[in-house]
Amino acid sequence: MTMDLAPGHDEETRLAALAVLAQQVRELMDAVVLTEADEDEVTSVTAELVALTERLNDARRERPLMPEFAPDGTFRHLGNAVTGACNPHALPLVIEHTPEGSQADLEFRPTHEGPPNSVHGGVSAMILDHLLGHAVATSGRAGMTGTLTIRYRQPVPYGRPVVGTAATTRAEGRKTWADGTISLPDGTPLVEATGLFITPSLWVEAASD
Repeated sequence: MTMDLAPGHDEETRLAALAVLAQQVRELMDAVVLTEADEDEVTSVTAELVALTERLNDARRERPLMPEFAPDGTFRHLGNAVTGACNPHALPLVIEHTPEGSQADLEFRPTHEGPPNSVHGGVSAMILDHLLGHAVATSGRAGMTGTLTIRYRQPVPYGRPVVGTAATTRAEGRKTWADGTISLPDGTPLVEATGLFITPSLWVEAASD
């Protein structure tokens, strides 16, 4: 269903409101993971959530928000599972460009727990995969993940600041390699990754046209 915008509200205003909603849902998910509410309260909250879900489904699109350029010319993917401000599944990861590659300040949530008091290894891998891919793309050699090798050195805590970094290391034809790390703020490495990214031949042909 196509959603009609109220007078005076443009699409950017609606997306900003959706990002606020997504953040509230992140807090809701953490609350669900940590709650000690009794059965009656849980049942009552569930009923309210059912009603809210139905309201949102009254104006439902067929797929998540697609990648696009924002009005200021920057690239964004608001529906992305890692960086999407409008996707409650995302941290969302905010990546900064550095002379070496890409960097992001991270703080995982209770919903990311794997081993007790630590972030699930698959979540760490997802974040590093995205950071590596971003570093490769900003080097001018965007590609799809071919292989991803992860080395878990220490548990990654949630609820505490950590830092993710990534940089390309070499390139050969359509292949680009990159290394990345999730570390404590003092530089202690927690998880290390190496990725091989392949630039699809169609992308190469399009760039040469």
